[in-house]
Amino acid sequence: MDELREKIAGEITLAESPGSAMKKWREFFGVTQVELAKQIKVSTSTISDYESNRRLSPGVGVIKRFVEALFTIDAQKGGTVSNSLAKFSSTKEEEDKYYKIHDFGAPINAADFNRIIEGKVVANPGTLDSINLFGYTKLDSLRIILEMSPAEYPKLFGSTTERVFIFEHVSTGRSPLVVIRVAPIKPRVVVIHNVTTLDKLAVKIAQVEKIPLIVTKLDIDKLYERLDKI
Repeated sequence: MDELREKIAGEITLAESPGSAMKKWREFFGVTQVELAKQIKVSTSTISDYESNRRLSPGVGVIKRFVEALFTIDAQKGGTVSNSLAKFSSTKEEEDKYYKIHDFGAPINAADFNRIIEGKVVANPGTLDSINLFGYTKLDSLRIILEMSPAEYPKLFGSTTERVFIFEHVSTGRSPLVVIRVAPIKPRVVVIHNVTTLDKLAVKIAQVEKIPLIVTKLDIDKLYERLDKI
């Protein structure tokens, strides 16, 4: 658990907008500004000022207290988020082998995400506005299907399930959606990159699972260049 605390603290410290990173993690833990302020023993307006970058970037001491407060409040609620974070942690070697995980500096609405990647929603378009994404996982479709064991699947989520799976090297889209169909944990959004003819079963699975399915033919380098700026 100490490693998770260090990871979160490090992300906030190195972020271009530390306040936005603090807000992202507060929302991910499901903690209100009032709860956080009470735990840290500061005013709610102080938390708001940090998150909106109206105050100078928080120092190491403030960030440490912030992270400790998130874990303490979560523990008081049963530790659901902390346990999930521990479950989904992975090593860098495993990540490089099968996939790449990227967490956004701030949550982004799925509809805005779709506009950024110039996507076309082929299943469940009406749900995009209600989804906030905290990051993406880039997946080599063929290698995931052929090489990754079921036990490794949860590691694709990194620190949160509130993310989008982006599948590359896809022929029809059927295989990635079949994997998601049988998996115990689902991404919030699925993107299929550069597919020529999308399999009807893939669309049907997405509809059944109520997961927005997006296709995009945006140049892959340009796609990640845009997403890595979020």
